[in-house]
Amino acid sequence: METQDGRVGGPRCIALVGPFGSGKTSLLEAILARTGAITRQGRVGDGNTLGDASAEARANAMSVEANIAETEFMGDRYTFIDCPGSIEFQFESGPVLSGADLAVVVAEADPKKVPALQVILRDLEARGVPHILFLNKVDKLSGPVRELLTTLQPASASRLVLRQIPLRKNGEITGFIDLALERAFNYHEGAPSDAVSIPEEEHARELEARTAMLEQIADFDDTLLEQLLEDIAPSNDLVFADLRREMQEGLICPVFIGSAEHGYGVGRLLKALRHEAPSIAETRKRLGLRDDAAPCVQVLKTIHTPHGGKLSVVRVLAGEVADSATLLAVGGVECKVSGVFRMMGVEPIKRDKAKVGETVALGKLDEAGTGDTLYLQGARAAGANAGNLAPPPPVEPVMAIAVAPRERKDDVRLSSALAKILEEDPSLRLRQVQETGETVLEGHGEMHLRVTLERLTGKYGIAVLTSTPRIAYRETIRKPVTKRGRHKKQSGGHGQFGDVVLDIKPVARGEGLSFSETITGGVVPRQYFSSVETGVLDYLHTAGPLGFPVVDVAVTLTDGSYHTVDSSDQAFKSAAQIAMREGMPEASPVVLEPIVEVSVYCPSETNAKINAILSRRRGQILGSDSRQGWLGWDEVRAQMPAAEIQDLIVELRSATAGVGSFTQKFDHFAELTGRLADEVTSKFGKQAA
Repeated sequence: METQDGRVGGPRCIALVGPFGSGKTSLLEAILARTGAITRQGRVGDGNTLGDASAEARANAMSVEANIAETEFMGDRYTFIDCPGSIEFQFESGPVLSGADLAVVVAEADPKKVPALQVILRDLEARGVPHILFLNKVDKLSGPVRELLTTLQPASASRLVLRQIPLRKNGEITGFIDLALERAFNYHEGAPSDAVSIPEEEHARELEARTAMLEQIADFDDTLLEQLLEDIAPSNDLVFADLRREMQEGLICPVFIGSAEHGYGVGRLLKALRHEAPSIAETRKRLGLRDDAAPCVQVLKTIHTPHGGKLSVVRVLAGEVADSATLLAVGGVECKVSGVFRMMGVEPIKRDKAKVGETVALGKLDEAGTGDTLYLQGARAAGANAGNLAPPPPVEPVMAIAVAPRERKDDVRLSSALAKILEEDPSLRLRQVQETGETVLEGHGEMHLRVTLERLTGKYGIAVLTSTPRIAYRETIRKPVTKRGRHKKQSGGHGQFGDVVLDIKPVARGEGLSFSETITGGVVPRQYFSSVETGVLDYLHTAGPLGFPVVDVAVTLTDGSYHTVDSSDQAFKSAAQIAMREGMPEASPVVLEPIVEVSVYCPSETNAKINAILSRRRGQILGSDSRQGWLGWDEVRAQMPAAEIQDLIVELRSATAGVGSFTQKFDHFAELTGRLADEVTSKFGKQAA
């Protein structure tokens, strides 16, 4: 909807993203206070902010999930979604960004956080989400802001364009100059800044900075470039139009300055959002929807409330959604809306139907998941896209724990609670390991899994036991043996008799298990071959002499004997198991441990540390290259035992200021000998247990 001043109005959805500790929750609080949505600005340190109100966030003094709040500014509705900054919870921002019009990247003047900033900017660039940078904590800035931007620029593929420069008095920052407006403003604690004349002594610095800004944006506008070359002062309309267009096209990233804690720069940031953030129509276009798209919503987040049940936070991309409306999920599954709510922190507030562009929570869409696109019933027939517009990319977990209820009576409750938690957090994975009987929960780091356990105990009241998941060790043999197995039992009436001779030999790694026979002369009747095979494979699959399932062994039935009355399938199965049980210990058994290939992604300056970490964990370094498309990052490849992966991410994050990550895939099994093999056998072998 175009307003009288030519601006496109309508509801906006703005994501707040940025590195851990950069001040996103404080900025949300400052925005809500400035716009009158809350009566006073809380402080994160005091634990009284609207965001981070969950027990887990307060206990850990950090954002652990997206915080949602709605407000109004100069007649427009805004929904702000504050996303966690820790890389362990970064998955929360993905679905949010798919429906947001723009992202405000909150950063601070700390060169050590450039890699963390780069991770976030890279994600925004890959998704094509328009974004601006809010340089927070400017009151603590000591050096020139333009020099700081030179430090931050490697984190951004698009050009960082400074829109404001600070005003200083007696060494302290007291305000700023808006380079596009060519006006100065004085800061006031927790209040709007007031416009003042640019101080005489600042004219030269302002002119230099404005010229640099214009030259940067002129690279993408020939008209502006010609005016600059001819010393023609460009109009403000042209300057603002270029700043808006180039930001939305991902050519530049405008940079604003301020202090969320003190409320500095918040008003100018809101005005920039009002005039420059894309409209819902432009966001639809980014997602591939036509202007005449049928009514649909995008699910940004799933919440299970203690009393209201499941809530799906959605952005209305097209049309309207009212209470009792029927929405269709992927596959045509129907979901009936049970209540429309606006969100203010953790509190859902009942409201009327939601219009296009609004961000609301819809009650009890049981079949809808985070990242889904839902269409109003009948919409697909009208030509809507039949799939999800922005399906979340798969995210590989990096750490795992085995979980079990402290009390067996809570087994069903634990399963139900985990199902709800996985709906809220699709980046978690749950595996039932048949071999060990373990329930394994996989996540993105130590804190991520800790918070999940806190939710289990705090929100759902389930006490759980945790342990390190068992490694899938195997065993094989190194030399061939021949062994006779005889099962003979007489207890009145028909007895039991089976007699086999088995050749047991190792085969090449990866060939698996095989059974064959070379019987001649009918010494073992053909009808018993399958029973012998069953006995052999049952033994190998259960555990060898070291206590682990056996791999890469070939067994051949070469000889034996039978009794016309007493022989049976069971007797020959037992005879085969006796031969295997007595023969395998003589075949030089050896433990095999799984080896995985890992790719570690890290800032280049930490490469040597990463190599040392991998080597200490019995890793074999395969190579190191520059990470493709990531300036200043490396990819280190290595092969290492799966047993050394368990807490690898903790050490990697410590060595890389919290930004290191890795992927892994199984490669092969390798022999484990000596002290380590003895420890593994005594601790994990079934016979030892």
